[in-house]
Amino acid sequence: MFSYIDVHTHLNLEQFQDDGNVVGEHARGEGVAYINVGTGAETSARALALARSAESGVFATVGMHPTHAGEGEQFEYEYCKTLAEDPKVVAIGECGFDYFRVEKETQVKQEQIFIQQIKLANTLGKPLMLHIRPSMKSMDAYEDALRVLKAHAKVRGNVHFFAGTYDIAKRFWEMGFTTSFTGVITFAHEYDEVIKNAPLEMLHAETDAPYVAPVPHRGKRNEPLFVKEVYKRIAEIRNQDTDVVRRTLLENAQQLFKIVL
Repeated sequence: MFSYIDVHTHLNLEQFQDDGNVVGEHARGEGVAYINVGTGAETSARALALARSAESGVFATVGMHPTHAGEGEQFEYEYCKTLAEDPKVVAIGECGFDYFRVEKETQVKQEQIFIQQIKLANTLGKPLMLHIRPSMKSMDAYEDALRVLKAHAKVRGNVHFFAGTYDIAKRFWEMGFTTSFTGVITFAHEYDEVIKNAPLEMLHAETDAPYVAPVPHRGKRNEPLFVKEVYKRIAEIRNQDTDVVRRTLLENAQQLFKIVL
């Protein structure tokens, strides 16, 4: 029934408040399953509610986005644990580091909240959905994430919206962490080297909808259906058969997130 999966989308955000169900049904009708990713307590609960309401092909993550640490929010461990125990929840996050225009004090808070979420993932045996954004012209957030994961993580995970170097990617792969790519790769070439040289089993496709719609949908609100363009572009960059790439990426997601489609 499902030929594709968007491993990171946000039909649980306010941009889809009026028509998220319609957008989701359209995607599923076209063979696209998807994972709605939580960014805080409220959006995590919404992601789970959407997953529960769908007959098939919809999953959720529970977690707290690192930028919320700078807004004084605390990670509600017990509440999120209750949500995350549901079998429809396939990962913890999105969690990690976002160093784009933040103070050192906020980075410390981000690390504390990140470790809490890693501990929750360890407790439940569920993978991590990582958000890692370094400061300008740096790999600092990736370096810190690798350090924290090595010290605390007993589970695998995925580095969503990967924007690092091949060397950084290789270090994540060696730890068993996959990398996913968005519609950015349909109009920019900074990550072609990483995609071309990656082990295919360590890759995923995502939309991060409603953001960064791929060509030919640039300028529109992104949606899970458009993940097909990301699959297509990954195959083109790697010069591999489109269907081989599609099947492998689908299997990658099923294996990491322990889902059946």
